[in-house]
Amino acid sequence: MRKNFGAKTWVYPMPVFIVAAYDKHGKACCMNAAWGGIYDANQIMISLADDHKTTKNILESGAFTVSFADKAHVTEADYVGLASGNNVPDKMERAGFTVTPSEFVNAPVINELPMCIECKLKKFNEDGICIGEIVNVSADETVLADDGLIDPEKLGAIILDPVRYSYISLGETVGKAFSDGKKLM
Repeated sequence: MRKNFGAKTWVYPMPVFIVAAYDKHGKACCMNAAWGGIYDANQIMISLADDHKTTKNILESGAFTVSFADKAHVTEADYVGLASGNNVPDKMERAGFTVTPSEFVNAPVINELPMCIECKLKKFNEDGICIGEIVNVSADETVLADDGLIDPEKLGAIILDPVRYSYISLGETVGKAFSDGKKLM
């Protein structure tokens, strides 16, 4: 038996992205954006309202970064989603976030968040869909496995539970993609 809930924006997993961009004076701002994902082979999509300070910065600079919120920074990630850069000019400092300029695009990399996607703005649709061309993915060495790739456990990325409005840490590996299904072929 199934229970019907009606039309809801309940998608699992819903990543917690921290989107950052510079304004025209080179000051960084960031925001929590949970509605997004891969758009194409080398593109990411994020739904952003045009009144956000970070959105304005992206449109001015033509670039942005997307960092993955992690369990070590849940409070900070939630804060940058609650506070508006339009009203709190030192929002990033209050969150304890520091930045380093990306080597690839005119956008800030948040030092405290260990994985970052660096993007050039490709398109911003009138309905608030921001599409970025992925130029680089960077990760702090502390979240790398012995094979030199990102270790999901070390990364500690969180997701949003849109039903209960809570954050959940990603869990165990339960299978091998593009492999386990071959057993049924």
